[in-house]
Amino acid sequence: MNNAAARIPEAEEQGHVIAGKAVLVRAVYEGKDVTPYWEILMARVSANLADAGAFMDLSIILQVLGRSDEAAIAQNGALETSRDYRIRNGSGTGIRVLVIVTRGDFMANTPIEFLLESSDTSILLHYVDETTAALDDVPEHDVAFVAVGESPGNRPVLENLERMLATWKGPILNNAPRAIIDLSREGVSQAFRDEPAILAPLTSRIARAELRDLANGTRGLDTVDGLSTFPVIVRPTGTHAGHGMEKIATEDELAGYLEGRDETDFYIAPFIDYSSEDGKFRKQRIAVIDGKPYASHLAISDHWMVHYLSAGMAEHGERRLEEASWMENFDADFAMRHAKAFDALSRRFGLDYFAIDCAELSDGRLLLFEADVAMIVHAMDSETVFPYKKKAMAALFAAFENALAKRVVRDAKAGPLSVVKTL
Repeated sequence: MNNAAARIPEAEEQGHVIAGKAVLVRAVYEGKDVTPYWEILMARVSANLADAGAFMDLSIILQVLGRSDEAAIAQNGALETSRDYRIRNGSGTGIRVLVIVTRGDFMANTPIEFLLESSDTSILLHYVDETTAALDDVPEHDVAFVAVGESPGNRPVLENLERMLATWKGPILNNAPRAIIDLSREGVSQAFRDEPAILAPLTSRIARAELRDLANGTRGLDTVDGLSTFPVIVRPTGTHAGHGMEKIATEDELAGYLEGRDETDFYIAPFIDYSSEDGKFRKQRIAVIDGKPYASHLAISDHWMVHYLSAGMAEHGERRLEEASWMENFDADFAMRHAKAFDALSRRFGLDYFAIDCAELSDGRLLLFEADVAMIVHAMDSETVFPYKKKAMAALFAAFENALAKRVVRDAKAGPLSVVKTL
């Protein structure tokens, strides 16, 4: 969508002000030329190797362009100088949101920039890691948000945050690092093992040697919890967006899969055929804010591995019509039909904000693929091609901003708001 208030910083702005993900990803997504800003950033770092803001925006551009190794180098260069960065949305007169993040790619943290890009908030990114001793040096803010997502690499960071946030006094959302740790694929599948409204296929972490035993027949498939027969889904641990994920139908296919991979740890789960009567596969992404679900997108595909960009939504008018109807009637239809499932998700996760990828099964259950705080929820799709998305995404973003504002108001009622230091 083209009405974003987030912007590229002006030359006179001081401190580590950055454009951030929303502006730069949108520019590339819309086919705009980011070369002028790239050249400005390169000139800045050439003149001053301590220009952390320039390094951080360079890392974002490199990440968007798929140059992940160079992006990590640029990000590390920024963090060697500073742990704090500011994004000013719109007029910048709204609430100041302290966002606790850690180093990594776009899947490492909640991409809060997309959720707030059309607001007037100031986003204050504060980077932490597993060695951070305390949070007594955070910038002044009105409300905080824990954005570190679940991953094997982030687990030590989240465990450290659990310690540091135990005595946090100010308004904050997602102050539940242990709950975020439990969003691992195996953790989610175990949490809903006996939930009648949800099917979360039992997912097991399995070592390469154990997969090899399954492939050569020295170990039976039924020795793995939740498995009985092929096909199964196998993917390396710590991956997202379908990277390295395959449906395996035979022992020989599993052997071939291992020959093409060098990872040491994997996830394995039963394959669930969730195709509809027309043979197509439908996957929904839904954000849950303060316990209420909000539609993000519906992807419809001919293939079982559904991703919005590869599902051909822009090329198929009938699929967009179905998504438009789904979004328009979401509260009265989908959300109502799966109210018990959403209630169970909110109760068990105990998070103020999270998102899920899911599908509907013919027996009425919600098929839960994944839950995380770091899923990308955005409004970058063309308003010309997807005009119906504007209303739904505006409602989602408003709900998120309101959730932040409510914490500020609630804290203010308890006493004078003082958030210069929150510990």
